[in-house]
Amino acid sequence: MTDLLKNEISSWEYISQSGLPVVIYGMGNGADVIINRLDKYGISVTDFFASDDFVRGQSFHGKRVKRLLEIEQELDDFIILIGFGTQRTDVIDNIKNIAKRHTVIAPTAPVFGNNFFDKNFVRQNSDKLQAAYELFKEEKSRRVYENIVRFNYTGRLEYLFAADSEKDEVFMNVLKLADDENYLDLGAYRGDTIDEFLRFCDGKYSSITAVEPDAKTFKKLMEHCSCLDRFEAFNAAAWSSNTEIFFDKKGGRMSAVSDNGAKVKSVSVDELYSSRDVSYIKADVEGCEYEMLLGAKTTIKQCKPKLNIALYHRGEDIFKLPLMLKELRPDYSFFLRHHPYIPSWDTNLYCI
Repeated sequence: MTDLLKNEISSWEYISQSGLPVVIYGMGNGADVIINRLDKYGISVTDFFASDDFVRGQSFHGKRVKRLLEIEQELDDFIILIGFGTQRTDVIDNIKNIAKRHTVIAPTAPVFGNNFFDKNFVRQNSDKLQAAYELFKEEKSRRVYENIVRFNYTGRLEYLFAADSEKDEVFMNVLKLADDENYLDLGAYRGDTIDEFLRFCDGKYSSITAVEPDAKTFKKLMEHCSCLDRFEAFNAAAWSSNTEIFFDKKGGRMSAVSDNGAKVKSVSVDELYSSRDVSYIKADVEGCEYEMLLGAKTTIKQCKPKLNIALYHRGEDIFKLPLMLKELRPDYSFFLRHHPYIPSWDTNLYCI
């Protein structure tokens, strides 16, 4: 992996060395993280802009949010940093168009934790990055891994787009769901991934179990799935054990385990499946994937379920989670896919 990046420069170093004004596209938590990181390099942000339809005289960090055209009229040259996440095709297409006339960087900032994918991080974890890479025997997965590592390091969109594939491909060619799956959905949200499961198993299954910690979202999940047979759900967080943990209830996908907030119940996969089988587990649990796997060791060893695990919440996930699963089940086959999203969110590990 070190050789893979030997001719590359990290996004943060590139921005620092360019000497160009820095403009951020977007306003919100993602932009805040980028601004805090830029501060460590002594870099100030010149301007913020939003899509034309969203500019309504707002201010962000003490600056008026502008339209891109206005900034283009004021500055000769500048770097644009993407300060939000999106999977919307129209927004991605707009970013591609902007990148035709400006330098656009999408710096990778961890959704959770503090491990930025910079030079020090790569140097400290080069052996683990290489060991995880070697788990992927399929050529497509290797290309995805290479491009995601390059993108996470450089923020250059061409690497990210080179890693893209649609979800239909991995469900059809890798997961190949049967009509008798016992499905566990960890981080079920409002039922969108249950709908996805039903589509790819043609509505035929043995059981569906959903786990969702946010109370408001859980209510919508139950309403959405009220017509399903052989369905059960738990208003809890997936964790290493059955206990209570603090949970920051943001009422959406970014709700997550926190150092403070309200207490919620947590469940472990091993407790849920102590006396039954599970054949397919999907887990997108907002940075708690490692703790979830700690609580699923026995189930994974005994059942060897198909796995669909989010691999993008923390900087170390891309190597830490595959290496952990290799220890649990050396006979797993490992696959990696990135589904269209800016930045490298929706990068998932698939094991069969």
